[in-house]
Amino acid sequence: MQWFSILAIYGLLWVLSAFLVMPFGLRTPHETGETVEKGHADSAPVNFRPRKIVLRATLLAAVLFVAYYENYVNGWITLDNLNFFGDPPVKDLGY
Repeated sequence: MQWFSILAIYGLLWVLSAFLVMPFGLRTPHETGETVEKGHADSAPVNFRPRKIVLRATLLAAVLFVAYYENYVNGWITLDNLNFFGDPPVKDLGY
């Protein structure tokens, strides 16, 4: 596998991981008992910590990438394993 492919796949996994871990640990003003100032969204988090999200996303993406790479090298799950519907029917073209 080329280094650019590794970087691209890790980047995609990192973005996916960031969206997966982002909602964990966030609290809204209603949950913490704080008042919402005029002009602010009621659902906006009061304890947003981007460094923690970046760290969690990096760790999760690393774990997912290691699993992906091990599968790539060892071939545990292939396209043949994911063919749930069988082979497509062969059409007789009348030749």
